[in-house]
Amino acid sequence: MKRFTSVDEFIAESGKWKEELTVLRDILSSTELEETVKWGAPVYTINEKNVVGLGSFKTYVGIWFFQGVFLKDKKNVLINAQDGKTKALRQWRFENMAQIDIKLIKEYVAEAIENQKLNKTIKPQKKEPLPIPAELAHIFDEKPGLKDAFNKFSPSRQRDFIEHINEAKREETKTKRLQKIIPLIMNNQGLYDKYK
Repeated sequence: MKRFTSVDEFIAESGKWKEELTVLRDILSSTELEETVKWGAPVYTINEKNVVGLGSFKTYVGIWFFQGVFLKDKKNVLINAQDGKTKALRQWRFENMAQIDIKLIKEYVAEAIENQKLNKTIKPQKKEPLPIPAELAHIFDEKPGLKDAFNKFSPSRQRDFIEHINEAKREETKTKRLQKIIPLIMNNQGLYDKYK
């Protein structure tokens, strides 16, 4: 996924969603929110706190409420795109221009702004470090430089590697995954760096 440096660039390269994104941007820009770009996508903030983001995909465009869990959602339009993982973030998806109700969106955004001013937030929980899988520990013993390289990664990137191995059900799959990650670790590349 391409990382954009401006909202104009994001919209210009959004393919069939230019009109929808322009309307959503106009709605968000009509509020007291400040427009910025974070993680390569448009984000709207107040007092430097993330309130709403914009996104576009193949089948829909959407707005993301960073603390959407606190919204009343009287029309039941918000979804949690990652049940069990995402605690606060909620999405509102639009598949065409007719689904964009400007007045209703402004109501939701106004409530999100007010919630942020009241500091209604769910803070991300710190994850406990995962134990090193036996298969990876064995490779560390064989290749001491690998362990040093692994330890240079941030805890979240280490977790990516560990979960990648742990999620494999069969030994054959674990072995293949180990062979895949060894050069990544040695070259200081995170498991998902190629997608950034």
